[in-house]
Amino acid sequence: MAKKSNNIKSFLKLLVPGGGATPAPPVGSALGQHGVNIMDFCKQFNAKTADRKGETVPVVITVFKDRSFTFVIKTSPTSELIKKKVNASKGSARPHEQKVGKITWNDVEEIAKVKLPDLNTRDVAEAKKVVAGTARSMGVEVVD
Repeated sequence: MAKKSNNIKSFLKLLVPGGGATPAPPVGSALGQHGVNIMDFCKQFNAKTADRKGETVPVVITVFKDRSFTFVIKTSPTSELIKKKVNASKGSARPHEQKVGKITWNDVEEIAKVKLPDLNTRDVAEAKKVVAGTARSMGVEVVD
């Protein structure tokens, strides 16, 4: 494994619709400039995310010098999980003045547990603070 790390050409972070990767931008333009087989990535990604249709799926792609690649699928963005809970199409343009919905601390904890693998903490209480902060910045009020 250590030998392969010397062959890393780049890391790419993309937000791709679950089960809906196509050679069109952003996937095609991001991978094409590194010489990666775009259709190969699309087929593998769509197979792994077929159960997440309709979600925005973050993916981290490692491209190697021989044009091969590996990818890691992350959990959905916190903002998307919050929007789904409050049935909002988007966050507030003025989050401190105009609220788009309310979310309970139980909902915050549920989202925090989903996001825990991708956060820089292993403590659910800290993860709840991260999720609550994201909710507030979107104009979603956290209530008891």
